[in-house]
Amino acid sequence: MKKILAVVGMSGSGKSVATTYLEDQGYKKIYFGGVIYDKMKEAGIPITPETQKEFRENIRKEHGMGVVAKILLPKIEEAYNRGDTVLDGLYSWDEYLILKEKFPDLKLICICTDKKIRYNRVESRPDRPFNHEDIIKRDIAEIENSAKGGPIAYADYYILNNGDLPLFYKRLEEILDDIDND
Repeated sequence: MKKILAVVGMSGSGKSVATTYLEDQGYKKIYFGGVIYDKMKEAGIPITPETQKEFRENIRKEHGMGVVAKILLPKIEEAYNRGDTVLDGLYSWDEYLILKEKFPDLKLICICTDKKIRYNRVESRPDRPFNHEDIIKRDIAEIENSAKGGPIAYADYYILNNGDLPLFYKRLEEILDDIDND
């Protein structure tokens, strides 16, 4: 049976670690954040923490909180028709509801990490680093303006990711086994 999973969590929690692992297992990956970057590039907007936040919030104000899921739906359907699919970075409750209606077997996996560890990761990552103040602002904006808390709170499964990769992967395998046996 084909699986469709959405990996959710705050910035720096390890969503990309989980999705990369799943890709290595043969899952097709759909990256939600890429929609924002692609649309910004199309509009000629330079990508900075400030412009990204503004654009992300404005596109949702203009087109609804589920806009990214709506834009990606054809790609998600295509990937799912080909096999197991993982969605990297589903944001809002509306996105979840849109996708759950289309894919009733959708499972949410939330990656949780202590805030201090997340912030250190985001500050030191080579791609899209944020300074300490900016990551705090981003967290608050994502909770208040992007409805990110709903999918995190409502996840089917949780993985604590404070740095032990073998335990992280073991828990992810336990989740996959549980889904297979569901």
